Amino acid sequence: MIDFLAVFVFSFAVIDPIGTVPVFIAATRGFDEKEKRATALKAVMVSGLVLLFFIIAGELILDAINIPLAAFQIAGGIVLFLFALSMIFGDSKPESEIKSIKNTTETAIFPLAMPSIASPGAMLAAVLLTENASNNLLEQAQTSGIIVLVLAIVLVLLLLATKVHKIIGDAGASIISRVMGLILTAVAISNIIEGIKISFNL
Repeated sequence: MIDFLAVFVFSFAVIDPIGTVPVFIAATRGFDEKEKRATALKAVMVSGLVLLFFIIAGELILDAINIPLAAFQIAGGIVLFLFALSMIFGDSKPESEIKSIKNTTETAIFPLAMPSIASPGAMLAAVLLTENASNNLLEQAQTSGIIVLVLAIVLVLLLLATKVHKIIGDAGASIISRVMGLILTAVAISNIIEGIKISFNL
């Protein structure tokens, strides 16, 4: 049985639903309500498919190229750590991704589905959270269900984006994103330590 709360917090931190709201508002500026709903739904569906791919095939790809999961844990931990530091000390998620918006062509794919929702950190987390060696099929299904739950939260927040943004504002989204970054740093260090332990049989 997985630790549902820990997996939920980790998934929520890497996907950062609240940080996606300002990105969505900026990317869909000028859209009518029907277009906004369609964009939100498409973005969540595409990001869900991307994360599902990494859950199913991520470890298989590693095995195919003979990369041990411990090495991926260390590398993934380092990437997550750098990703988290950029959330804390650099532009926050909404600020950096709003800057990447150049036009409204395929807004649902870029920057919403990737990299806002299915971020590099979320892809790494999908692989690490469903590790075959330490999680049976039921536990992997439970983890996948939690990721789907977080994506459902993303969809609800995007559909209510204007109201949510009025409550928290850009500053609130930035603060929350930085707090999520702080949580991610701890998770990243934990993954690095665990990978080192496995590699050196500590």
